[in-house]
Amino acid sequence: MAKSTDKLSPADIITNTIIDKLEAGVRPWVKPWRPGLGGRPLRATGDPYRGINCFWLWLCAEGAGFNSRTWMTYKQAQALGAQVREGERSQIAIFYKSYSKTVEPVVTGDTTDEMRRVLRSYAVFNCDQIDGLSADFYPSRMSMVPPADQLPERAQHFVDALPIKVQQRGDRAFYDRIADSITMPPVELFSTRAFFASTLAHEAGHATGHPDRLNRSFGKKFGDDAYAFEELVALSGQSAPSPTLQ
Repeated sequence: MAKSTDKLSPADIITNTIIDKLEAGVRPWVKPWRPGLGGRPLRATGDPYRGINCFWLWLCAEGAGFNSRTWMTYKQAQALGAQVREGERSQIAIFYKSYSKTVEPVVTGDTTDEMRRVLRSYAVFNCDQIDGLSADFYPSRMSMVPPADQLPERAQHFVDALPIKVQQRGDRAFYDRIADSITMPPVELFSTRAFFASTLAHEAGHATGHPDRLNRSFGKKFGDDAYAFEELVALSGQSAPSPTLQ
C-alpha cells in the first residue's frame, strides 16, 4: 500500500508505514538471531532519541539494513567534515514540545495561560549514508557466533551452491519473489552457523515456488490457506531445527 509522502504530515507518514508493516503480516515466531543495532537511536551529539523517534528511526534502520545507531542532519554532517552520499534518501525525525503562553483577550482584558504545542519534522540521515565521519560513527557488529563454530561439510556445500542471489543485511530473513533473491541478517547475528543455514534453507524453500522453477502459488495474504501451505512447504525444506517461520 505505497503512498506518496509529498503532502502527508509526519504523523500520517509514520502511521501509514506501521499499517503497511501490519498488512504485510505480523508473524509470531522467535528469531534465531539478535538485532545488530542495539540500544536507542542516537543524535549526532550522542544523546539518545526519545518518544516516537526511537521506534520510527529503529524501523527505518532495520528496513534499510543500517548498522549505525546515529542519525544527523545534512548540515551536521558537513560541520563534521563529512558528506552525505549522492542519491541517499533522508528520513524524518520528529520535534515536539508543549509550552504555556500568557494571552490577554481583547474583550475581557483578563490574562489567561494557554497550552500550546509544536510538532514539526526535520530530515536526518543515518551515518551509514555518510562518508568521511570518524570511526566512532561506524560501529562494527559484535559476532554472536562462537569462533570455533563451523558448518558441517554438506551444509556448507548447500549454502555455497544455492543458485539464487543471497544478500546479508538488515534484521529480516525473507524471499523476494520479484527480485528472485533471499535477504538474510548477517551470519554474525546468529547464535550458531547452523541456525543461519537452517533459516536460509527455509527461505530457499520459498524460492522453489518461483515461476521459473515450480511455479507455485505463494498465497496472497498472511493467514490465508495458500499462505499457510506455502509456509509448510518451506518448513519441510529446512535443514536444521529452527524456531523461525518467515
